[in-house]
Formats: sequence, structure tokens, C-alpha cells
Amino acid sequence: MTVKNQEYVLASRPKGTPTAENFRLVESELPKLKDGQFLVRTLYVSVDPYMRGRMNDAKSYVPPFQLDEPIAGGAVGQVLESHNASFQVGDIVSGTFHWALYSVSDGRGVHKVNPALGPMTTSLGVLGMPGLTAYFGLLDIGNPKAGETVVVSGAAGAVGMTVGQIAKIYGCRVVGIAGSDEKLRILTEEMGFDAGVNYKTAPSLYKAIREACPDGVDVYFDNVGGDVTDAVLANLNDNARIPLCGQISLYNLDKMDVGPRNLSYVLIHRALIKGFIVSDYARQFSEAFPKLGEWVKSGQLKYRETVVEGFENIPNAFLGLFRGENIGKQLAKVADAK
Repeated sequence: MTVKNQEYVLASRPKGTPTAENFRLVESELPKLKDGQFLVRTLYVSVDPYMRGRMNDAKSYVPPFQLDEPIAGGAVGQVLESHNASFQVGDIVSGTFHWALYSVSDGRGVHKVNPALGPMTTSLGVLGMPGLTAYFGLLDIGNPKAGETVVVSGAAGAVGMTVGQIAKIYGCRVVGIAGSDEKLRILTEEMGFDAGVNYKTAPSLYKAIREACPDGVDVYFDNVGGDVTDAVLANLNDNARIPLCGQISLYNLDKMDVGPRNLSYVLIHRALIKGFIVSDYARQFSEAFPKLGEWVKSGQLKYRETVVEGFENIPNAFLGLFRGENIGKQLAKVADAK
């Protein structure tokens, strides 16, 4: 099967917030499949904040994207042609693929999507990397106990809203921090959060968090960093735990932010801060999937998706993350399954 392909490459490294000019669409011809390979037609592409870090030429926990090379991330697709006995034509699969119409895979890191667990898009969200991130970060590092107060920044994102709901399942009081009243309404009315703080409109973040957390903060799941985290740290309880998942407020800075200068709160309250990457728990993923799936089926764990239509809009979907446009998982829909 000869297929003309289109894919996005990194045209230039962003300076500050990324723009459309940092991406370039190129055409190519897919190579003939070798034994063990299969051809995947992209259906949905996941865009995630961590990808911003990979656009810098800097050492991190994953290699940076290379200039003029394809951008890759989580995606769901359908097998069109296969020379691999483990994957059949028509299979819906999830894995790391290029921002492309089509990708060739040898099966490494790719798994079949189980439709019994939920719609295919959930394999990129609540039943995929974001769900696993929330599950292990909260339960292993946060170690929530019934009656404690859990605060989540970036609470309206795919990870944040999952963290808050799992904390509720474990009997905690949950406070979400987000950037609009509509997001807070969804968190409290649909996702079961007990209270919310709008970091954009609160005259004093410290006071707003103190009012929302009258008994202090026992667990802070940090997706944001910056001023939000400064305000939460000033409200910690003794022996608080802080899973450090993301720092999206800092990703677009031209220079590293000054600080932190408020670690005295960590010392005074004997708090634990631990950064983590979801791949740290790869050997334990099989433990999490059944529980996440059960919670979704029972209605204890709800999810939201923001879907941008069209292959041509993948970069715009990514840029929307930094404009705060998404509620829940941000996706770009490329095609329908056949």
C-alpha cells in the first residue's frame, strides 16, 4: 500500500510561549512495511503540557524534539495494513505516534484499546497517561487519608480533575485551583470538588486558599508552580505531602524563575516534596487500569474532553493549553474509525 503522508515538524524552538510559526507541515511518502511492522491511520492526537519542555534544546527526563524532525506524542489510531501477527487490520491502538496522518510502528509501546473500558479517547485521558499520573502521584506520594484536605492546582486539566475525584473517593476534602469561574463550577457541581479558587481573580491567593482550606493543606498536588504554589505552601499543615507533577506556569519563561525562596514553610511543617514522572511507575500500570476503569464505570470518576476538529488544527490544540482553553483532556480529532 503506497500512502502519501503529512506530518508536523518542529520548525524552530519557541522563545517564550509557542506560536504557530514554530511548526511546519511537510509531505512525505511512507516506506514499504517490513516484517513486524504495521501502518496506523491517526484518529486522535493528544497534546500535553510536557511537550513544551521537549521543544527546548535542554536536558530533561526525555530527549528534546529535534529541529525539522517530526513531533511525537500520544495518539489513537486504526491499523490499515499489518505485517505483525499481534496487530490486525481494523484494530484500534494507542501509543506514541507522530503528529501525522499515518505512522509506521513495530508494536513497541503500542497497545490495543479495549472498548469495554470506555470510548477510545479515554485511552489518552482518564484511562491513559493523565489518569495514571493522577493515580500514582496522589496515592503513592500524596498518601491521602480520609478527612484530610487535598488541594489541586491546574484542577480543570485532565490530571487535576482526576486527582481531585480520586481524593474524594478516599474520603478527603478537595479544593481545586483553576483560572475561570466556569471551570470551578464544573469542578464543584460535576466533579464533586468541595471548593474552588480562581487564581486569576482572587485579590490574595494566600487568603483565598486559607478561606477555602480552614483546616490547612495536607496534600498539595502541584501541576502549576509559580505564584499559585507559593500561596499554597504558606497554608501547609505539619507533615504535608506535595506530589510535584508539573510547572506549567513556568514552561514559557525565557529564563529560569527566581527561587524558590519559601522552602522555610516546607522545613517548618516537615513537609515532603517529591517530583515524579508517570513512567517511574510503568511496572505498576496493570494495578491501576482495573481500578480506574471500575471508577469510571461506576460514575465515581468522571471526565471531560476538549476536542479540536481537524488534522490542520493540531498545533492550535497544543497552543490552546497555554491559553487555558481546555477543560479536561485536550485532543485533536484527525479522522473517524472505519
